[in-house]
Amino acid sequence: MPILHWSPRSPYVRKAMVALHEKDLADKVETVRTHADPMIPHEGLMAINPLSKIPTLELEDGRVLFDSHVICEWADLESADGPQLFPADPAARLEAERDEALGTGLLDVALPWLVELKMRPEEQRSEQMLAVYRTKMNRVAHWLEGHAARLTERPFDIGHLSIGVALCYLDFRFDGEGWREGRPDLANWHAGFAERPSVQATTFRDDPRPT
Repeated sequence: MPILHWSPRSPYVRKAMVALHEKDLADKVETVRTHADPMIPHEGLMAINPLSKIPTLELEDGRVLFDSHVICEWADLESADGPQLFPADPAARLEAERDEALGTGLLDVALPWLVELKMRPEEQRSEQMLAVYRTKMNRVAHWLEGHAARLTERPFDIGHLSIGVALCYLDFRFDGEGWREGRPDLANWHAGFAERPSVQATTFRDDPRPT
């Protein structure tokens, strides 16, 4: 059985987990709780993934896959069940992967924002960088508000998955930032996303960190 190095805290892991559920593969992959601190390299994990990042997927044939994009694409190739996350039509795929990049990019803003705000001593925090992260988050949310109709009308794909998980992560770590304010169309779309069984089955939580 493939082994997925996993954490309930990681939005990149949740992206992969939602894909596994959507493709009816969640019960066919073993999850192993792996501590991947952005400030402390994990020597054991680096033996298979030199970046010391999760999700990392060990396949039965000895191959190791990372990152979340690659694991989601593996899930789409491995199973014909569920939605086609990476459309066959080139134009549709380009749109889906652009939206995936936007969702992943929002996570790439949120993670250093969290480190700056929660993990760095207060006297070392950069108010300038905190403002930059907040500005980028709001610009992404504003752009998504203008594109919510397109998200609603097209079939579910990797773009929906990536954007939806990123907004869930903002709720988890930055609930006071109010990304829904003034963005009713995006809020309505995300409410529907949050009702998907794959999303309900993969909620974020702060569990005890492994030693």
